Amino acid sequence: MNSAAFAFHTLMPDMILDALESVGLRVDSGLTALNSYENRVYQFMDEDRKRYVAKFYRPERWLPEQIQEEHDFSLTLSDTEIPVVAPLVINKQTLHHHQGYMFAVFPSMGGRQYEVDNLDHLEWVARFLGRIHQVGRQQPFVARPTMGLDEYLYQPRRVLEESSLVPASVKPLLLPVLDELIQAVEQHWHTDWALSRLHGDCHPGNILWHDGPMFVDLDDARNGPVVQDIWMLLQGERSEQLMQLDLFVESYSEFADFDQRELALIEPLRCMRMVYYLAWVVRRWEDPAFPKSFPWIADNDFWQAQPSLFTEQAKLLQVPPLQLMPMY
Repeated sequence: MNSAAFAFHTLMPDMILDALESVGLRVDSGLTALNSYENRVYQFMDEDRKRYVAKFYRPERWLPEQIQEEHDFSLTLSDTEIPVVAPLVINKQTLHHHQGYMFAVFPSMGGRQYEVDNLDHLEWVARFLGRIHQVGRQQPFVARPTMGLDEYLYQPRRVLEESSLVPASVKPLLLPVLDELIQAVEQHWHTDWALSRLHGDCHPGNILWHDGPMFVDLDDARNGPVVQDIWMLLQGERSEQLMQLDLFVESYSEFADFDQRELALIEPLRCMRMVYYLAWVVRRWEDPAFPKSFPWIADNDFWQAQPSLFTEQAKLLQVPPLQLMPMY
């Protein structure tokens, strides 16, 4: 069964209620759908007026053992007093099964948005990411993947080539330019970084603020270079990013060493995310949530603009990478 075609079409409210009741939770109010494309996530309140979040995983995206590794990592971080929203252990399990779906239940955590222009926030996040990676380096994921060009570039390239969403008239220009971008990334990509378990998708939207940072949604956790959890937090012009980077690494280094050679991976990682994101939307197009949320993907003008965007991104790979300020 294709996971995109499945599109959660059988996950109706009655089934959700039955699934939660199967682990001893009775919904008293709520069952409000939260913003999530890859999975289906609902907030609710039980009979004791406690608030929870239930996540139903997209079928066939992850194997049970891969989800369990993510859960175990989250629980380990939480046990060491790192502010990560970990799944609840119910009936001695965190991963539950109902009618072909896998799901987990989390505490509902309030908070405001992480402020991308607040340097105090950045330093707090840096210290906790240092602690996350300190734990992450103790052992790698075994079942979950390691970041690489196949998952983030080669497979997405095939998806775009084969997709009918990409206009046939655009492909003769788009694909050669994409190939040039991939070749440029290949020249700058290296894998001599220390292996670490990562959050994997540590952008500002996955950080809540409540008397400090709270990291949420480790759904993309995998092995990789630690800079993957850092580069999306750097904002603004290059001069601003340099200042942020110095502050970040100073705080991060209180708990974990940072290999400055990984800074050369920032632009390759940006390219990989750019291409992977396009292919991700294309892959999920049969899910009714995607045409509603990403209507531009079916626009001919959108695809005609992509070759120039790929070309501009390839040029950024030739710019010297960010560097820390020299210490005197």
